[in-house]
Amino acid sequence: MKKIEWLEDAVFYEIYPQSFYDSNKDGIGDIQGIIEKLDYVESLGCNAIWMNPCFDSPFRDAGYDVRDYKKIASRYGTNSDLEELVKKMHEKNMHLLLDLVPCHTSEEHPWFLESAKQERNSYSQRYIWTNGAFDKPNNLTAVGGEYERNGTYVISFFNCQPSLNYGFSKVTESWQCSTNSKEAYATQDAIIEVMKYWLSKGVDGFRVDMAACLVKNDDGEVGTQAAWKRMFGEVRKEYPNAVFVSEWSNPTRALKCGFNMDFYLDHGWNGGNGYHHLLRDQDIDLNTYQIKKDVSYFKTESKQSILPFLKEYLSNYKETKEDGYISFITDNHDMIRITKFFSLEEIKIIYGFIFTMPGVPFLYYGDEIGMRYLEIPTKEGGYHRTGSRTPMQWNHTKNLGFSSGNKEDLYLPVDEKHSTITVESALENPNSLYYHVQKLISFRHAHKDLQSINNFKVYYAKKNSKLFAYKRGEFLIVLSPSLNEENLKLDGEYEVIYSVGKYNLEFKKIKNITQAFLLLKRRK
Repeated sequence: MKKIEWLEDAVFYEIYPQSFYDSNKDGIGDIQGIIEKLDYVESLGCNAIWMNPCFDSPFRDAGYDVRDYKKIASRYGTNSDLEELVKKMHEKNMHLLLDLVPCHTSEEHPWFLESAKQERNSYSQRYIWTNGAFDKPNNLTAVGGEYERNGTYVISFFNCQPSLNYGFSKVTESWQCSTNSKEAYATQDAIIEVMKYWLSKGVDGFRVDMAACLVKNDDGEVGTQAAWKRMFGEVRKEYPNAVFVSEWSNPTRALKCGFNMDFYLDHGWNGGNGYHHLLRDQDIDLNTYQIKKDVSYFKTESKQSILPFLKEYLSNYKETKEDGYISFITDNHDMIRITKFFSLEEIKIIYGFIFTMPGVPFLYYGDEIGMRYLEIPTKEGGYHRTGSRTPMQWNHTKNLGFSSGNKEDLYLPVDEKHSTITVESALENPNSLYYHVQKLISFRHAHKDLQSINNFKVYYAKKNSKLFAYKRGEFLIVLSPSLNEENLKLDGEYEVIYSVGKYNLEFKKIKNITQAFLLLKRRK
């Protein structure tokens, strides 16, 4: 894969557009609002943006039900507004990734409406339909009786999201297509056309939703990997610098088939993956989302060491470090914000880890000021995720500065708690989370060894210890998310260039490390 130079020093800011900044007083964030706040994103040190879905949609799943891939949703503005955003970002040497949803569309998409007709046409197999209205597949979810076509159609999540047809790795029914069929290739070609359209407008690439889920009955996701290789091959003939990050959380598959980055996400099943052990190893009441027990590594009271994380992470890192980047995130739009589970002191250590690890990091809007998770009614298919999608908190003016429109028109309610943190109040507090994030990103930009480069080496990690230290070139990073004091011997002379928490640095030794993050640089 071609090396993309700007990714070497990239730090992304994820924007949920309807909740970031409302420029026209209708209560919904928009593209012009993002343009107005570019200086703020830049001031944080973020030089790239991933924007959640902005295409035309009925918004039954917050835009992840696309009705027209080539049209900006009117609530956000126009195609021209998007092109203006790209232009303004490029003038600042910033880059933009849009959210691509290739696995399904809205049931209102013209492709689907054509496919739902009983009379055969060129879109009849763009989606996955069985042979009869009472014929449902055994291992897939399908809906019937909604349209004139005598068949049921496979869906991805909600009934409003019919699955696009990329074929089946194992064809067992007459209505199934193979992965190398003309029908499967036609679907790929349609998505290739969408990608090329936005790349031609200056967009730098895409975050890809459900990237692992294209092909059905796909053991090992072999068919899906082959589909991405073909699509990337076609796109990169014209746009060799196009960048893609996958919602896959399996870098040995995602990076090997052509993605530049793969998100490290929470897989809590089968014992949990590395990310799960770091931040989400919790026993949660699924009715109230209250925590009954939390043994995550970064939880101060937990006794879990870093080893469960390293067991999984290191194997993925070693196998893919020549192929691309594993991307750590502070949160995203699908997760309960970590402020619900962790204290400010714990979060500062977490961020110290995220922004000093190799790979390309992603900061979710509002995480830099410690926005809370709100327990509020569902909106646009958000359900429990809705509370992580509330309006950005800019200041203590009307609607916390998100919108000067009417309160009742807001996309979601703002956090009205008396002590609500805002950007304005964070900027007035030298010890705020905002300045911690800004400093971490600044150090990252200033030193190549702390950027995306895959130069990670474990320095200290033991079974019965919460202390964890790793090297990145001339830097040593030390984490201790515990109130128990621990000591660490050093392999030379170091100076602490940034820290939070308690410690005592002596000659070639750090003593009494307590709930701390330390960034050290070797003395020359």
